[in-house]
Order: sequence, then structure tokens, then C-alpha cells
Amino acid sequence: MASIINAIINLINNPITEIKEYYTSKNKINSVGDALEMYIKDLFSDAFNLSDEEKLEKYDKIFSYTGNKNNPPDIILKNGDAIEVKKIESRNSSLALNSSYPKAKLYSNSSMITEACRNCEKWEEKDIIYVVGSCENNKLNSLIFVYGEDYAAENKIYEKIKSKIKSGINAIDCLEFAETNEIGRVNRVDPLGITYFRIRGMWGIENPLKVFDYVYKIDDEKEFNLMCVINDEKWEKFSKVEIEKLKTLVNLTKNSQIKNVKIKNPNNPCKLKNAKLITFKI
Repeated sequence: MASIINAIINLINNPITEIKEYYTSKNKINSVGDALEMYIKDLFSDAFNLSDEEKLEKYDKIFSYTGNKNNPPDIILKNGDAIEVKKIESRNSSLALNSSYPKAKLYSNSSMITEACRNCEKWEEKDIIYVVGSCENNKLNSLIFVYGEDYAAENKIYEKIKSKIKSGINAIDCLEFAETNEIGRVNRVDPLGITYFRIRGMWGIENPLKVFDYVYKIDDEKEFNLMCVINDEKWEKFSKVEIEKLKTLVNLTKNSQIKNVKIKNPNNPCKLKNAKLITFKI
């Protein structure tokens, strides 16, 4: 089964930094963001060096859902994790999440996902991986993998804030509110009753490099840096064969490492969690 372990193995074996040039020549894409997402799909599916038809067949075997740009997630592995890909312009940039708050887990009853996502397979809850790629001058210079549960607070923290703001807005007198998944919508703003006003949340979150700076510092002298954080509870669920394969590859690869670290619990930072920090640089 495809997993983040397979993806890291494939990345070490296929470290492509000129992603826009690589995927433009093969797939006629126009943006570095599309190239990044395609690279992530290839990492998880090991679909490098395949024809377009073969690649689609491989994707069909590995993924149960590949989404749209307006609703999370971007990818779901069959019977596996959800993946949200974020492109940033510089290594230090924060992440813009727009109307979707950061997620520790992805739930099938979420109002933010599409029906296609909800029905892509039988599921109720999935772990979600945030994959953050820093792309400057069409080159990928860093890639970060981190699980939502190690990065964001539990979902009800964000829902509580959203609900309080929404309730406060809806309590305003003399306005005609309509049902919406956004913070609010006011109808009939003007005398003709033809104008409406949308109130949207714009969420953002600090870069994982800043969030985990107490366990990892990027090497600015290198062309490319990989950082991956996986808590031990999740680590133990992966195939032992694949973990041993990764350990062997890391031992044989220059500038790569698997290290035991302790990370902060996003819901209670004074409590630490055991985790694996996987790094690679070229």
C-alpha cells in the first residue's frame, strides 16, 4: 500500500528540483504549482518514467481521490492517508489556507469537502499529510512532510472560533442573513434587494520550518532540503519491510538521516510526543 514511507524512498531515489521544466516537457503544464502536485503524485505512486496512459493507470490503482483547488484535500491514498499540497514562494513564507482551517484529521462529514471526496471510498476519518514545497524561480528548494495531528490543534478548536464569530454576526439586527458554509451572507443589502455581502474566513498557519525549528534547521547552503516529521504512534503502523528499506537507503545515502526527536503536542505544548525526523539534502 502506498504511504509516506514509499514517497520518501522515491524522493531520495528521484530528487527532481527543476520540477516545472521536468513536467512541462512531459505533460504540457503551465504552472509550477501544478508541477509540484504532479511530483507529489509521482512520489506516492512511483509513477516516474511512465507514459501518460501508464501513469493514469498507476494513479487509478494508488489514489481513490484527486481533488480540486477549492476544497481539501488534494489527494487521498486508497485505504490510506489524505494529502494536502501547498506551494510557497520562499522557505520562510506562511501557508495561506483560505476558507479552510488547518486540520489535525480529515472527516467524511466535513462541510468543506466535496461529495466526490466523501464518496471516493468507505471512510469516516483519515490522517492528513501537509506537503509544503518551496519553489523559487521554478525550482523546488525544499519539501516538508508533516502530519496534521503533529502540526495543528484538534478540529474543534477552530470550529469553536468560527462558530463564535458566526453567531456574533448573525445576532446583528436589521440584516437579512442566508444559510451558507461561509462565516455569513447578507442578502438584500441595497434598496432594490439585488446585492448580497459574503463574509469569508481567511485562515493561515505558520510554516512548518518555523513550527519545528526546535528540532530542525534548514541548510541554506544546499540546493534542496527535505524534512519529514512522523510521530512514533503513526510510524509503528507502517510496513516493517518498507521501514527497513528506508533505513537501508538512508544508511547508504549521503546527507540523509532518520533521527529520534520529541515534538510538542499541538493541543498541549508542554506535553511532548516521540517522533521520527527524516532529513535529506543535496
